[in-house]
Amino acid sequence: MKKKWVLPFLTTLLFAGTVAASAAPKRASRTRPPNIVYFIIDELGYYELSHMGHPVMRTPNLDRFASAGIRFTQALAGAPVCGPSRASLMTGKHMGHASVRDNPGSTPIRADEETLASMLKKAGYATGGFGKWGCGGRGTSGVPEKHGFDTFFGYYDQVHAHTFFPAYLVRNSREVPLPGNNGNHYEGETFSQYVIADEAKKFIRENRDQPFFAYLPWTPPHGRWGMPKSDPSYQLYKDRPWTWGPRAGEDQKIYAAMVNLVDRQVGEVLALLKELELERDTLVLFTGDNGGMEYFKDAEHPAGFFGPNLNPRTGKRFRGAKGNLYEGGLRVPALARWPGKIRPGRVSDHPWYFPDLMPTLAEVAGAPPPPDTDGLSFLPELLGREQVGRKQKVHPYFYWETQRPGVPQPQVAVRMKHWKAIRPAPNAPWELYNLERDVEETTDLADRRPKILARMQALAQEAHTPVRPGEVYDQALLDKDQQAGRYRPAMQ
Repeated sequence: MKKKWVLPFLTTLLFAGTVAASAAPKRASRTRPPNIVYFIIDELGYYELSHMGHPVMRTPNLDRFASAGIRFTQALAGAPVCGPSRASLMTGKHMGHASVRDNPGSTPIRADEETLASMLKKAGYATGGFGKWGCGGRGTSGVPEKHGFDTFFGYYDQVHAHTFFPAYLVRNSREVPLPGNNGNHYEGETFSQYVIADEAKKFIRENRDQPFFAYLPWTPPHGRWGMPKSDPSYQLYKDRPWTWGPRAGEDQKIYAAMVNLVDRQVGEVLALLKELELERDTLVLFTGDNGGMEYFKDAEHPAGFFGPNLNPRTGKRFRGAKGNLYEGGLRVPALARWPGKIRPGRVSDHPWYFPDLMPTLAEVAGAPPPPDTDGLSFLPELLGREQVGRKQKVHPYFYWETQRPGVPQPQVAVRMKHWKAIRPAPNAPWELYNLERDVEETTDLADRRPKILARMQALAQEAHTPVRPGEVYDQALLDKDQQAGRYRPAMQ
């Protein structure tokens, strides 16, 4: 009798052990920290997505992204221009404490500063960046591979990023030649965004079996504009009857095509996550980097040809644009999705800004944030109070300033609840707006609400500290990358 059941019994044990062994990685994957993918898109305007009602832009993948997750109506950049805003995002500091407050292209963060990447690397993440860095050029204290990135591929210097057909890109401070590019800003054999997006997808594939942070600071649709005419996104717009400017409408066609290109490549990354069965294990965030640039303005198009800050449904317009501290310079499109965690189809009015990403992603990853962050985690707003176990905290105030060489603090702004105070220029009088009633910032209430203004001026004084900049070790490297991106007319 024993012989009749011993073999089946052993077979059952072996089968059970095999099943348990094969199930073990799946159980481990559920308990490991989630992957994080962060898209930050250069100069993309708040209203330049088709789900916002834009009459020209076609962004079907981002429209589905928004419907599958949460859209924020009051996400605010860390600064109104590229470099400072990215430094605020990376270090979790507002402009009164940040080491980068001007925007010449290569200004570095300090060597001792923690970043999102270094924080997540300590928590066991593989870390990769693909696109435009903007927190320190080559030969400085701010290079990404010294701030937590296992690999960073793209442009370190922002001026270098002014062409989509550079002679080379940079990986961990080493040059990677791009075949067939000779310095023409408008054309060449190798379109940089194709290479950058491919490298990002390769990184995700190679790190599928461990937690990863994929930081994707993509340069389209930032000018200058040149892309392959064979690109399917260009084909969507090539026959539009646009004639504005010295290139007879070509720049508008390419700008619109680049917005569609970003949408298409975001869709490719999301499809890859699905293919790798990582969707439910990955938090994906998408924002602009600062307020939209009102390109192609004229008398017929006072808000810019594509109206990045103009609500196409209501006609209301955020005042200003990239470069200033009115709402048009600070409001960015912002989406997040995490299937099974973020309830789909939500629209949130919770105000947050770039310093808040540091503590939010720290909480997602189970990592301690740096003690000097100015941010507040908005994870309760992302996932819901019930999932996180506490209600969402709000900032007592937000703070911004800008700098130019020799002109400290040319602009300053403070937001306290729905009140916004701004000094728009050096020695200019302060202005005060009620954003709840006047989001267009048309009615200055400074004379009517002096006590509120005085309180906000005191907050601005409290928030500002002198800049402690990073260091430049090799000026020749900086100069080389900047020269590689200097504007050259289209070659005939």
